[in-house]
Amino acid sequence: MSDIKKLTPAPGYLLIEPQEEKKTTASGILLPDSHEGEKPQAGTVIAVGADDLTDYGTKKTAPCKKGQKVIFKKWAGNEYKPLGQNKEYLFVKFEDLMAIL
Repeated sequence: MSDIKKLTPAPGYLLIEPQEEKKTTASGILLPDSHEGEKPQAGTVIAVGADDLTDYGTKKTAPCKKGQKVIFKKWAGNEYKPLGQNKEYLFVKFEDLMAIL
């Protein structure tokens, strides 16, 4: 799929573009491209899935809107890399969000 913005997440999920990893240290040393730091925990919401139904039949609405910046759990989400693109995105469950910036 060439246009990621046309994707619609399943109910209960958000599509998030993770924030870019810093390529320098706090003291200003440039890190090589091969350096792998920690996974980002923040990003921008690209798309929002429909409301989710809980096991008890109640609706769980999305806690944020498209375009908002969010912080999510460290190991939350499933990575998705569209064919022909170098960028990775995350499908994150509503309950894995920790804050809206």
